Amino acid sequence: MLIRNATLADGRVRDVLVDGETIAAVGEGLDADGDVVDADGKRLFPGMIDAHVHFREPGYSHKETWTTGSQSAAAGGVTTVFDQPNTDPPTIDAASFEEKARLARESAIDYGINGGVTEAWNPEELFEEPIAALGEVFLADSTGEMGIDADLFEDALEKAEEAGVKVTVHAEDATLFDEAATERDDGRESDALASTQDARPVNADAWSAYRAAEAEIEAIDRACTVANGLDSEIHIAHTSTPEGADIADEAGMTCEATPHHLFLSRDDLEELGTFGRMNPPLRSERRRDELFERLIDGTVDIVATDHAPHTREEKDASIWDAPSGVPGVETALPLLLEEARTGTIDYERVRDVTAANVADIFELSNKGRIEAGNDADLVLFDPDASVPIRGEALHSKCGWTPFEGRDAVFPELTMVRGTVVYHDGEFGEGDGKNVRE
Repeated sequence: MLIRNATLADGRVRDVLVDGETIAAVGEGLDADGDVVDADGKRLFPGMIDAHVHFREPGYSHKETWTTGSQSAAAGGVTTVFDQPNTDPPTIDAASFEEKARLARESAIDYGINGGVTEAWNPEELFEEPIAALGEVFLADSTGEMGIDADLFEDALEKAEEAGVKVTVHAEDATLFDEAATERDDGRESDALASTQDARPVNADAWSAYRAAEAEIEAIDRACTVANGLDSEIHIAHTSTPEGADIADEAGMTCEATPHHLFLSRDDLEELGTFGRMNPPLRSERRRDELFERLIDGTVDIVATDHAPHTREEKDASIWDAPSGVPGVETALPLLLEEARTGTIDYERVRDVTAANVADIFELSNKGRIEAGNDADLVLFDPDASVPIRGEALHSKCGWTPFEGRDAVFPELTMVRGTVVYHDGEFGEGDGKNVRE
């Protein structure tokens, strides 16, 4: 396939020749015997590498599956994902890895499978498997059953360093959660995203008050200090505060921000209700704005979605009973492309935080850039084709989005290793592979 006259992220207009699974050439005036795609006036990006998703299998297929999650990703221009280990069973040994790997073969896009760390993990077995990273290691018992203590955290860093595996950290210090916030639910009515006939009184902001920003800031500081003391490198997941991003950057660590922390704040919770509950929670509008500034200036290294779908029925509960997490794998790149379209961020920066930098951090040398010899993971879009996001039009199994009504630029074509997996609303026959095999 030849994609002709495509505008790349840096503004150059080039032809891109795809031969089999790879990019054969990038240049001007290229010829090909196969299909030709006229990309005049359109932009061509490397596919987004989403280093943080929860595709829910095994154990929670009523929320998402590898088929639905990967199709949703493809429709949003994502060509590779790293799936987190907190499934049922958690991915902590050879048997659980192999069970997830069997299910992941249904993926339409490429993927990595992250290993988990718990008291019951088996690092000797786990590091023998082709894991992508140690994923979302929960520091300081941040979310319950997956939390680990300081000694196990250090042990995990040391073993991962020996194995040459990146460690991703969920940094929230549960000892700094504001327990008093659990008593401040004022019962005000909320226009929840999935309003029902028996609308529930809910103060969704109480969750943000409870899991206070200081709990993240202190945990990031401690995690970076421990890592530096062991001469290890860690990656901080879903940084929700500008202070946390600054700490990671100053410590020489990398960090990610999610679309929900970049585009939503506590100001949105009255409308979102419990559909806006996630960990870490939404922050103030000031912190959201400053975090986006950190994305633009390079302090935040990458965008990852923390795609964590739940059903409407599960989310329609009290703020203390609703599960944490929101879908986002299909809307991340489109939201950023809309910001580039309107001039808030430039296209090269979007390319870097969604593809090039992710490939560098997680050592995917054949992905993340439109260069000869790389995998032909490509996304074509019309930069002027801005449309409002509608949950009913998305492809995640959960069927809703916290970004309802926001403008976005969706791709018209997504290609994974030379195979068209999505084109104008139709899915092709994708054949995703483990990036570590």
